[in-house]
Amino acid sequence: MSQLIPVYIPVGVPTFHMESAGAAFDSTSRLLKGIDERFVVPEGILLSPAAVREYLKNLHPDYVVFQNVTFANAAYMQEVLRAFIGPVLLWTIPEPVIDGGRLRLNSLTGAYSAANALRSFRDRPFLYLYGAPQDEKTVRELKENLRALGILIVMRSLTMASVGETPEGFGFGRALDQELLSTFGVKLMTIEARDLMARARSYRDEDVTEELNATFDATAGFSATPEKNRVDHAKLLKAYGSFAEENGVGALSSRCWPDFFTEYGTPVCTVLSMLNDRGIASSCEGDVYGALSMWVGSQASGSPVFFGDPVSLDESENTVTFWHCGAAAPSLARKDTGAAVGVHPNRKIGPVMDFGVEALGRVTVFRIGRESDGSFRFFLAEGNALDKPKQFTGTSVVVKTDEDARFLIEDSVSLGFEPHFVVMKGSHAELIKSLAALLRIPVVEY
Repeated sequence: MSQLIPVYIPVGVPTFHMESAGAAFDSTSRLLKGIDERFVVPEGILLSPAAVREYLKNLHPDYVVFQNVTFANAAYMQEVLRAFIGPVLLWTIPEPVIDGGRLRLNSLTGAYSAANALRSFRDRPFLYLYGAPQDEKTVRELKENLRALGILIVMRSLTMASVGETPEGFGFGRALDQELLSTFGVKLMTIEARDLMARARSYRDEDVTEELNATFDATAGFSATPEKNRVDHAKLLKAYGSFAEENGVGALSSRCWPDFFTEYGTPVCTVLSMLNDRGIASSCEGDVYGALSMWVGSQASGSPVFFGDPVSLDESENTVTFWHCGAAAPSLARKDTGAAVGVHPNRKIGPVMDFGVEALGRVTVFRIGRESDGSFRFFLAEGNALDKPKQFTGTSVVVKTDEDARFLIEDSVSLGFEPHFVVMKGSHAELIKSLAALLRIPVVEY
């Protein structure tokens, strides 16, 4: 997100109390620059639509913070909407003094005018913030809103890949390129799994020394995997990695069973694990929306995320265990075991990851899901990832949820949520809700 250009647009009318307005402008400018030094800030409040037009003339914002420092009519926002097509954070300043005297700013009325223009102008996505720049709650909300805007902008340049078809009965993860583009701004490309297998087979053993050494370095017990499977894994890792690099792929979903066991002879699980640690969000079982959920989670947390199924409920601890066959990023492993390598729990072929996730502390559980009518929705819950060893063969993490765990399970099953969820490090509920508001997607929160 290093190339983002955020722009601050403070507007007002000079007949209001300019001393109060100037103080709010100065405080906001310092705050925004302190959060992100790339913010473009004007020399003063823009006191006419013409001033807004002139200010934006040579700017190309990725997003804007539009602040009614005082009242300003809809013409100010109309100039913004004419100048660029990106999302907006609309910010209202509270009245500085209520003393029975003059209305000093009337920022809130201005926000109504601006929001009306936003909704009328092709229903432009925007977030709304009410609060003084020196208020701690406002600062927290502002930071989360700005992070959501940044993720949305980067998402619009994201290229995803779908490797192979989803297995029979796993259609919940299947995606249409037009839907991904129209809803999220994401480009989806497809490639057959057999094509990447063929690319992997084309490499000589000596071509994959780097991939082989990288896997040895990242994992524990890789040497116990038969040599042919180790080398075939390295070839497959090189095939996936080179394909992603050549096409600018930032996230991918991959078919896994049965093809990689029956036709290639080595699972793709550890390939996906390694890709996740390289910053390419990678899901298994062909789950495109799972991979996009992983990408959002990694952007929010700044680190790889866990991807898995809810498989166990412990009411005495109020915990849910999330598990999957063995494609978790090696960096998520407990320090006492390291990223242990084993065999697939069903197919008995390796290498796959086989470890418990380290105690992550505060976590957010997330999923981009679909309703039965095809509309999108977000699953959102928070809790704490406990210090627990591996629960089953494969990879697992145990989450003590804030909500009653039994209710969370019963309700989310009743609502028909997909079985794959993301567990990301940190508390990101407000960020996810801000992103949902920008995308106009409802949130089911627990």
